[in-house]
Amino acid sequence: MDISKWKSCAVDIESYTIIRAMGQNGFRRPGNMIAKLVDDEVKKIAKKQGISHEKMKQNLLVEGKKLLNGK
Repeated sequence: MDISKWKSCAVDIESYTIIRAMGQNGFRRPGNMIAKLVDDEVKKIAKKQGISHEKMKQNLLVEGKKLLNGK
């Protein structure tokens, strides 16, 4: 697996079970369901801050990459 493209994380079994059920309704695998939930939250934060979804996404990516690099 290409670690520059994919990361793993642990979620509690209850959350995983809910994600699986939510994904069934939209025919999404758990990873895709998590991506959708993240995107929905980015949109919500962007709207609250009055900036575009893309700008908010870019800001969070920059911040997140700093955290990955331990800065």
